[in-house]
Amino acid sequence: MPVDASVFSKSDVLVTGGLGFIGSALARRLVGLEAKVTLVDSLIPEYGGNLFNIRDIEERVTVHRTDVRDAAAMANLVRGRDFLFNLAGQTSHLDSMSDPLTDLQINTNAQLFILEACRSHNPAIRIVFASTRQLYGRPEYLPVDEKHPIHPVDVNGINKLAGEMYHLLYSDIHGVRASALRLTNTYGPGMRVKDDRQTFLGIWIRRLIEGRPIQIFGDGSQRRDFNFVDDVVDALLRSAEASQAQGQVFNLGHAEHVSLKELAALLVSLNGAGDVEFVPFPSGRQAIDIGDYYSDVSKIREKLGWSPQVFLREGLGQTLAFYKEHRAHYWEPTT
Repeated sequence: MPVDASVFSKSDVLVTGGLGFIGSALARRLVGLEAKVTLVDSLIPEYGGNLFNIRDIEERVTVHRTDVRDAAAMANLVRGRDFLFNLAGQTSHLDSMSDPLTDLQINTNAQLFILEACRSHNPAIRIVFASTRQLYGRPEYLPVDEKHPIHPVDVNGINKLAGEMYHLLYSDIHGVRASALRLTNTYGPGMRVKDDRQTFLGIWIRRLIEGRPIQIFGDGSQRRDFNFVDDVVDALLRSAEASQAQGQVFNLGHAEHVSLKELAALLVSLNGAGDVEFVPFPSGRQAIDIGDYYSDVSKIREKLGWSPQVFLREGLGQTLAFYKEHRAHYWEPTT
């Protein structure tokens, strides 16, 4: 069953992290559903915001260059909104270990600012919070369902868990209607590819396009699942529209899971050329690597009717084509 367009038509929607990868894709979909869309983004260079991401809809959205840590600004911005897609966050696992206080401020403290603003000024708002599969830590069994033990292996996982739990608490106690999606590896046009701060797949794509070898840490046997951004947007909308999503957590993921060496081989094949090299794990990365991970998405399929529609070959093909055309807007040429 498709998303009910009437739920979002003429609605007033706020998207934090709206110039980022997922936020801009969501904004594009919301504009198509005839929603009034306001985007909030700090455009801090280390994060994923990029004005080029909204090049085709910039005249149809309102943009506020605001940091979610600004409590007064967020209190004003949540007033009168029907929906809040709370996607802003610090997503780098390595950065969370080297600068844990910034991660705490963005992924935990700022979430309380936002929720307090909603409780005080707009308790009827519907919120969808972008959480992460990282909070599970190293899986005890596969595929991972929502009943799996929680044991984060890095600061980012702990702070995202706290942010998620605040959303559920405010939903249960204060009636602020919130749900959370635990995202797995999300990819597609608009993702950060200039470095590996947010995803290894991004830097793989850049290196491949530049004619440099893809570097795999370790032996590449780790298995992971991936969601194309359009499928993630669909899950966000379904979670926002469905009353049965209130107070719930849902895993995202895909039945198609591959090893990293299989993923690299597929990328090379789609590109038509390329090399792969295996390198030792940097010590900081190995300490927080979770090994094999893929999700059980039975809960969101049964409750919200969501299942991923895009498989890796199609999604990676679209992503490669996008960056070959638009690389100048996402990274500086290698000299």
